[in-house]
Amino acid sequence: MTAAAPLHLAGERLMLDPAGAVFWPARNMLIVADLHLEKGSAAAGRGRLLPPYDSRVTLDRLALLLRRYGPAQVLALGDSFHDAEGAARLQAADAARLAAMAQQADFIWVLGNHDPRLPDSLPGKVAAIWPDGPLTFRHEAKGSSGEAEICGHHHPKATVPVRGASVTRPCFVTDGHRRLMLPAFGAYTGGLDIGDSAIASLFPRGARVFLLGRERLYHFHVGRPRAAMAVA
Repeated sequence: MTAAAPLHLAGERLMLDPAGAVFWPARNMLIVADLHLEKGSAAAGRGRLLPPYDSRVTLDRLALLLRRYGPAQVLALGDSFHDAEGAARLQAADAARLAAMAQQADFIWVLGNHDPRLPDSLPGKVAAIWPDGPLTFRHEAKGSSGEAEICGHHHPKATVPVRGASVTRPCFVTDGHRRLMLPAFGAYTGGLDIGDSAIASLFPRGARVFLLGRERLYHFHVGRPRAAMAVA
């Protein structure tokens, strides 16, 4: 059975799901980042052939979370499409499925660097950032911001030792009071190690990391021995 981990940020209780999404019970809102829909077709256009099923797999995962939480709102934190024309390249069945999801919940699309514009035909609202109560949702973290923010963009991942080997998985990263960074949700997304300066510089006092497992999260604090990892 899948077990989400609670996290408090700016006085709000959030649930971190092992699928790489966040559920905000007070708003009945599901939050995902970096779907990168149609990355496969973008690669094919550049002569790099990948199986053209990434959007379908990503939407499968999103549909599962809609069934699990029944949210009133779905907030996507940018780079929902791999490029500005990605929405137009969706196969008819995938576009219809997304439209059906938008009948179940109100979709909010935050713009990202890969999709700085989105077509009017996309179901839902489009915004550069999305403030809601004490939280501000944006694609890329604003380093000097004093706001409590939830963001994506960097596709954080971490490596931990397991039985003499190592395992690398996507992860959530948070300082516990003003910033939460989500892992990439898309099927064809890579990741950036949390030790990279692009991520580490956003958490100068250290961070709590939640590594995605199959049915639960594993957490540890950056700067402490990885062997101290515990089940969330």
